[in-house]
Amino acid sequence: MQIRIQRDTGAWQLQVWASFAVAVFLCAVGLAYLPGKELDRAFMVMGYLFCLTAAFVLSKSIRDAENARRQGHVVDTPLFKYVVWSAFALAMGLTAWGLMRMEINETYKAYLGVSWLYLITCTFTLAKTLRDKHEADLADAAVAANSERS
Repeated sequence: MQIRIQRDTGAWQLQVWASFAVAVFLCAVGLAYLPGKELDRAFMVMGYLFCLTAAFVLSKSIRDAENARRQGHVVDTPLFKYVVWSAFALAMGLTAWGLMRMEINETYKAYLGVSWLYLITCTFTLAKTLRDKHEADLADAAVAANSERS
């Protein structure tokens, strides 16, 4: 019996990493040239980083919970998923609030908002791609171990 392990193509992986790099670059440029007060810039940098890390944690938490459900295990403490979702919602909400209250040109706000949402989207895609690669590597190792035993 032949076991087929599905992997992402190299082109897909390149596109995911390139998109993430472009998103980080666009956000960095937008924040570096942010007009206004230094405190606003610091708040937005912290907000973007908070959103970025919260998106990675949320992605991992969802995937771990799904894997555990499939295997019949409980992976998290009962309130952990609420903490993770709350942190993500808080990060997104506070960053949006900070962006909306800044006294800058509306076009600049739109640029920052779109680049920020693009960063979050690319973060989820990158997290999924990395996790898929890890799971395919584990499956390859299991197949290799089984074939050595046979």
